[in-house]
Amino acid sequence: MPENLSDFRHIFLNDVPMMDVRAPIEFAQGAFPGVVNLPLMNNEERQKVGTCYKQRGQEAAIALGHSLVSGETKNGRIAAWAAFAKAHPHGVLYCFRGGLRSQITQQWLQSEAGMAYPRVIGGYKAMRTFLLETTQAAAHDCDFLVLSGSTGTGKTEVIAQLPHGIDLEGHANHRGSSFGQRITGQPTQISFENQLAIDFLKKRALGHFLFVLEDEGKNVGSCAVPLPLRERLAQAPVVYLHDGFEARVERILRDYVVRQHAEFVAACGSQERGFESYAARMLASLDKIERRLGGVLHQQLRQSVANALQRQEEYGDVASHRGWIAALLQHYYDPMYAYQRQSRAPRIVFEGARSEVMAYLRECGSSTAAK
Repeated sequence: MPENLSDFRHIFLNDVPMMDVRAPIEFAQGAFPGVVNLPLMNNEERQKVGTCYKQRGQEAAIALGHSLVSGETKNGRIAAWAAFAKAHPHGVLYCFRGGLRSQITQQWLQSEAGMAYPRVIGGYKAMRTFLLETTQAAAHDCDFLVLSGSTGTGKTEVIAQLPHGIDLEGHANHRGSSFGQRITGQPTQISFENQLAIDFLKKRALGHFLFVLEDEGKNVGSCAVPLPLRERLAQAPVVYLHDGFEARVERILRDYVVRQHAEFVAACGSQERGFESYAARMLASLDKIERRLGGVLHQQLRQSVANALQRQEEYGDVASHRGWIAALLQHYYDPMYAYQRQSRAPRIVFEGARSEVMAYLRECGSSTAAK
């Protein structure tokens, strides 16, 4: 039998393939990137065994589990585990605490399929604790720069080009504004935190000590930025990115109209259904900020969006969207960011156009990595 693993740093740094044998309901609450869920018990079976454990104790629960997962059901699950193990000979398996479920899976693989496969000592819970501590350590030990700037300046694009950039919006699968929801949905809070921690772990292993993150609020969509990190970012130096108004309008048009429409069409499987869902999302996103816009401006913008959507649907022409984008920037986002910039003014250490900001951030990153 290969040695069971407890080196969580090695597991995550090397993207060791992992088979999660928890029930689907547990997996859905939070998981690690790229992990495959091949449960020992399904949700119903797990519930029955759990009830039995509470009422009659461990021995009776184990016996019930063996009776529920038997015959063809057992054979099918062993075949799935064996296929994973064959495809990933250097992988591992785990359950919640590294206890009975992973041990039974390991034993059945050995006895029924003739395959020795290691499990993670401490299971999901121990790895999850390790990742929480990884983020806490990064927030405590590392230096940070916050990249700020008006809507449409392309802050996320800058972050993506930096080897020491941490893309909160990417991990949250959300663009960060009221229009930022993606059709593919967001990860759970737990999965978001896991992905973020692994990003810190890998970049610190490469020698990075300073990290650049985008100026976000407490949440990126439904995902909350971990408190220790949020507290550090609230005090971190700020770099302010500038870009021309027309360039910002074009970037928003590209990301929130052209690309978002394409994402909806691809996800829905047809042009008609994709456009219908995309148009509904656009209007719903505007309605989220109705109270902040005020009734009159909201109605004006909503009509402008509706007209632009109609023209886009009929003629494939997106030019009409520039009107409401420009108005929304002028009357809502720019005043809001001007206020935020004023409140952050004492923390601004550099500001400039994209090329200037990129050069500054790269220099900061290379100088700290070299220490």
